[in-house]
Amino acid sequence: MTTPSDPIQQRLDWAVNIAQQAGDVTLRYFRRADLQVEKKSDDSPVTIADRSAEELLRNLITEQFPNDAILGEEFGESGGASGFQWILDPIDGTKSFIHGVPLYTTLIGVLANDLPTIGVIHAPAAGETVYAAAGRGCFYKSAKIDPPLPARVSKIAKLRNALVLTTDVATFAKCSPTDGHETYLRLQRAARLTRTWGDGYGYLMVATGRAEAMLDPEMSLWDMAALLPVIEEAGGRFTDWKGQRTIHSKDALGTNGHVADEVLELLK
Repeated sequence: MTTPSDPIQQRLDWAVNIAQQAGDVTLRYFRRADLQVEKKSDDSPVTIADRSAEELLRNLITEQFPNDAILGEEFGESGGASGFQWILDPIDGTKSFIHGVPLYTTLIGVLANDLPTIGVIHAPAAGETVYAAAGRGCFYKSAKIDPPLPARVSKIAKLRNALVLTTDVATFAKCSPTDGHETYLRLQRAARLTRTWGDGYGYLMVATGRAEAMLDPEMSLWDMAALLPVIEEAGGRFTDWKGQRTIHSKDALGTNGHVADEVLELLK
C-alpha cells in the first residue's frame, strides 16, 4: 500500500509520465525526411530527437526531484544527494528510429542507493509501455488498454519452443571474434524462432509474454538500468551472459526464467 509520501511510487508515477512526454518529442521527428543524423565519438548515430528528449527528461526530473542525480546517454552525469539516480536513454534503438522502424523505445531507470528499483520501457511509435518498481509488480499499458494490466512473462519451459530476440547479429562477432557468429547460430538452431526485434522493445516483448528471451552482446548502464526491474517484476530473470544479476555489464540477457539456463549454456 502506498502513501502520498511514498518516494518510490512518486518516482515511478513521474517516470511513466515523463517517458510519455519524451516519447512525444521523438515522434515530432520520426520519419521526417529532413532529419539530420550525426555520429558520436564511438561511431554510433545521434539526432536532435535524442538530445531534445533527454533535455526534456532532465528538466522535468530536476523540476520535480531537484536533489536526485541523473545519468543520461547524451549529456552525462549530474550529482544529487537524495540517494536516487535517474538513468536515461532517450532513444534506445536510434538506428531503428532513423530508418522509420517503430520499435525504438525511451528507457528510464531509477536507482535507489545504487540498487535498480524502477524501470520504464516506453515505445512511442508502437504506443506501448511497460513499467515496474521492485516488489510492486510490472504493468502494461497501451492506447487500447485502460487501466493498465499486469505484465507477466510466458510459461514456455523449453528453448525449442521459444522465441529468441536480439538487436543485431553482427555484434556477436565483436563479443567473441573467434566464435561469436557461431554462438548466435547455436541459439538459432536451438530455438523455435529467432528475430531481431531488438533494443528495449525486445525486453518489452519478454515482459509481456510475447517472447521468451532477449539478449544483447553490447550494452551500457543506460541501456540496462530500466530493464532489470521490468523483467524481474514480470516474473522473469535478468542477468549478464555469465548468469550474474547485474546492470553493470557489457552484455545482457532477459528471459522468462524458464529458458534462462539453456540460453546461458549456449553462451559459454
